[in-house]
Amino acid sequence: MIRNGLKMLIAFSLPLMASAASFREIVNDEIVPFANSIIQLLYAFAFVFFLIGVVRYFINPNVEERQQGKAFMIWSMVGFFVLFGVWGLVRILLGILPT
Repeated sequence: MIRNGLKMLIAFSLPLMASAASFREIVNDEIVPFANSIIQLLYAFAFVFFLIGVVRYFINPNVEERQQGKAFMIWSMVGFFVLFGVWGLVRILLGILPT
């Protein structure tokens, strides 16, 4: 199974290697668009969890449900900060890499 995966990886990466493109071009053309879509999906999940936390916090009169809503809001904000930080570091590293 691992051998088949390795063969597929080599087969799909050969056109990229044969194009004589620089590393930055490969990253900008192939990896960044895919990563952007994944990051947008993660931001959407964090926002949905934040909204779930807001609804649980303000709608439920039960103290335990309010605490659970508060925890949802806090962890979704942590998720936002982690996403912003990691994506910022990725952008800095892409700016540092030679062309």
